[in-house]
Amino acid sequence: MELLRILTCGSVDDGKSTLIGRLLYDSEAVQVDLLEAIQKTSERNGDERVNLALLTDGLKSEREQGITIDVAYKYFDTDKRKFIIADTPGHTQYTRNMVTGASTANLAMLLVDARKGIIEQTRRHSYITSLLGIPHVVLCINKMDLVDYSSEVFERIQKEFTELAGQLGFRDAHCIPISALDGDNIVHRSKNMDFYSGPTVLELLETIELGHEENLEDARFPVQYVVRPQSAEHPDYRGFAGRIASGVFRKGDEVQVFPSGVKTAIKSIDTFDGELESAFAPMAVTIRLDDEVDVSRGSMLAPVSNPPQQLKEFRAKLCWMTEDALAPRGKYILQHTIHRTKALIQSIHNKIDIETLETRDADQLALNDLGEVTIKTADPIFFDDYRRNRRTGSFILIDEGTNSTVAAGMLVAE
Repeated sequence: MELLRILTCGSVDDGKSTLIGRLLYDSEAVQVDLLEAIQKTSERNGDERVNLALLTDGLKSEREQGITIDVAYKYFDTDKRKFIIADTPGHTQYTRNMVTGASTANLAMLLVDARKGIIEQTRRHSYITSLLGIPHVVLCINKMDLVDYSSEVFERIQKEFTELAGQLGFRDAHCIPISALDGDNIVHRSKNMDFYSGPTVLELLETIELGHEENLEDARFPVQYVVRPQSAEHPDYRGFAGRIASGVFRKGDEVQVFPSGVKTAIKSIDTFDGELESAFAPMAVTIRLDDEVDVSRGSMLAPVSNPPQQLKEFRAKLCWMTEDALAPRGKYILQHTIHRTKALIQSIHNKIDIETLETRDADQLALNDLGEVTIKTADPIFFDDYRRNRRTGSFILIDEGTNSTVAAGMLVAE
């Protein structure tokens, strides 16, 4: 069954957690014991109705503050599709959490309050969604019950968002008027908004086309493990296991091994269930080659006719994710797909003012800053532009001393 990864974001009190709770509740994806616990908590808190936001605000500290302060993941499925929802906080200071939740998302749900419309934070979240290359965006215009289900309010906000989506280059953008509190247009169609004839939130999530999401043009295979069983049944077997990052590989294809640059051909594509004539992203396979060539963990296989870029010095966009600021000449470990190498921050070019979305000069990046840098690595990186291939165009920086992730990066082709 097809899997849709969803990112939710919006300003504080726009109703993200309530929307997700309503989606789970109305689609009957809540376990009975969990629902009973939430009902008791709601009664204890003096709520007039079941507080569906508690389905995602799982931590006690979050409940006490009344806000979501981390990325909360929820899983559910319907007859048509499986879903993973990342509920990210709305505060400016949690930009890194949004980036974390967005790293694998297929679709972003942005929430706005119908009374406020498109505000600065909506533009900020839209910008980050665009920067991270999330292909589908849905603007949920919430609390329509508080504006008397006004079609004029919906059309005004929809027009403004459509203009913003055009400026940011979104490929696929939708607007849905909803009331998360009452369930209007979440799973069931609203009787209060007959002016809207589009899909409900769940209908859109179940039917949005995901077939073109994977890059099937640029075949890339990062090697994770060298398979050499040396058994009586397979005395000379030597295969290279991993998950295809992008593209399609076929038996007989002429490929190049990076970093050595040696050319050979695919002898077979093996799986637990047997040999395949072809395989595509994101399948996990073992590839055997015609020749005995030097391949190890961190190597990459790619077509001779369509190799990745390979550089030891390159520009990249970063989201800085730790308290200690990034300064020029900082040294880290860079992990790109399976490969790890030492990295040096050559220079910091600029950072994005997260309030105005303007670019300005900077000599360091602090927690939650977004900026552009030049990085030099000990070994070459084999990559594609992030806008073309999210899987081979992204990386993380790791603090060598603590082994903690300090930044998420996007490679920018020259």
